[in-house]
Amino acid sequence: MNILITGGTGFIGKELREELLKEGHSLIIVTRSPKKYEDEAASNQKFISLDDDNIVSTMESCAVVINLAGESIFGQRWNDEVKQRIYDSRIETTRALVEAMAKAKTKPEVFISASASGIYGDRGDTLLDETAELADDFLAMVCKDWEAESQRATAMGVRVVNPRIGIVFEEGGGALEKMLPPFKMFVGGPIGNGKQYMSWIHRSDLVQALLFPIQQKELQGPYNVGAPEPATMNEVAETLGNVLNRPSIFRVPKMALEVAFGEAAKPITDSIRMEPKALQKAGFTFRYESLEEALADITGR
Repeated sequence: MNILITGGTGFIGKELREELLKEGHSLIIVTRSPKKYEDEAASNQKFISLDDDNIVSTMESCAVVINLAGESIFGQRWNDEVKQRIYDSRIETTRALVEAMAKAKTKPEVFISASASGIYGDRGDTLLDETAELADDFLAMVCKDWEAESQRATAMGVRVVNPRIGIVFEEGGGALEKMLPPFKMFVGGPIGNGKQYMSWIHRSDLVQALLFPIQQKELQGPYNVGAPEPATMNEVAETLGNVLNRPSIFRVPKMALEVAFGEAAKPITDSIRMEPKALQKAGFTFRYESLEEALADITGR
């Protein structure tokens, strides 16, 4: 198939592309800087801008659109300017894709447009499936508007799915990029009180979960993308220490994180215990259900 992807050069998108190319698909990657990726261009992979005059005709040739675009929420304080970039990078890109679909004579079969577990907010130990009440903080507002923008495509006969992605585990990005170095230097430990739940997922399972709706046509609307057994921060830190044969005793107080990052600390300090109910009902199989197996694979232990 021809598949159009936004966010295809990022932490998740790179592995997604590798998987799709192995399966023999042809990819059109939307990026702000197509020339930057000229060396990666090939007969089955090209890079275009969202402002490209050919975006509508390109859309007409694609059976699947996967939308992962969005500025990272990690590593910087959320002042008004940063919040606006986080919001615009998701909403405006999604809006542009839906507008291109509206103009296209032939529509894609499925629009896989990302969302995030932050839509549920800080919920303690409540188990959250796709019918759970949504929060009203900044991240939840971004996710709700993000999903709503993508869902406009349903009026055109396009099946829209919104994977609500949890904390992605893999080296080289995401939460582990910040957690691994202290552990390797023997100064690792839990963040915050350690009781908060993390809806984690191994990146390879995430890639398969993103592709799952292409074949499983009963999936539509939101679906949670996190391992079946969410873990507390204490459990994550202890397991990471065990896997690396390092101590897990140097706790980072929640207040220290909030002083350093302000509201941007919420993705790590909030407790979200998400259940992938829709995925499991549709028959999805996780390769890494065990936190220990996932972390051992990532760290090469």
